[in-house]
Amino acid sequence: MSKAFEKLRRRRDAKKQLTEINKNRNNVVVIHYSCESFYDRPDGTSPRITSIAVRNWVLGQTVSFSIHQIAERDKKLSIESINVHYDELEKKMLKEFYDYAEKYKNNTWLHWNMRNINYGFAALEHRYKVLGGKPLEIHESCRCDLSLLLHWLYGRDYVEHPRLESLVEKNSLTHPNFLKGPDEAKAFENSEYVKLHQSTLCKVDIISYIADRAVDTTLKTNAKLTGIYGNYFVFAMEKMKENWFFALFGIIGSVASITSWIRGC
Repeated sequence: MSKAFEKLRRRRDAKKQLTEINKNRNNVVVIHYSCESFYDRPDGTSPRITSIAVRNWVLGQTVSFSIHQIAERDKKLSIESINVHYDELEKKMLKEFYDYAEKYKNNTWLHWNMRNINYGFAALEHRYKVLGGKPLEIHESCRCDLSLLLHWLYGRDYVEHPRLESLVEKNSLTHPNFLKGPDEAKAFENSEYVKLHQSTLCKVDIISYIADRAVDTTLKTNAKLTGIYGNYFVFAMEKMKENWFFALFGIIGSVASITSWIRGC
């Protein structure tokens, strides 16, 4: 029972957090980025960043930063030129991103699983430091991981891994520019930077749509009551707390049971 109540506590926290960011959605930006594969890196180098997209949750306007955009401005758009000058172009791209982020550092940054040095805010900061830059720190209190919130709301098995891809299919959010993880790694190996950029833009939109559906409770998942609440008793208790009708129904049911028992005696 203690595990069920712990699960319920996390669910309540997640609902509260989702409600709060929705109330202040004018100050929410959604971020996603693409990079070189962070698996199988025997030399220990950090994965290069390819593109970053930041979307205003309310207005839907998106600002993006990408290798090929910087290369075009610097007259180095050929694949050969990009690959030769990649570090230089990447540093400029990250500088532009952090200059932009400075304006919104106190906003809520909604993201998908950007939690560690492999893939996350720390990875962006580290990469910019490697290139000689001084990154802005987006404080942890301003970050909100939508993937973790959904885990707490719907339970561990609410959808199959990889979860973002599964949610896209289950909620009919498929898009021709959407690249799966292995496809992104392959695109980087093939120097298909425009394709990676388009996928990043697509995914930042999708994360926004998933957040919208989570807020209005229309997000489709595989979640079951036991997965969400732990057991049916905790579910009934929570519903009685949330809804007076369920509470009244529970009281009537209890009274009816007691009355029936008395009559039986």
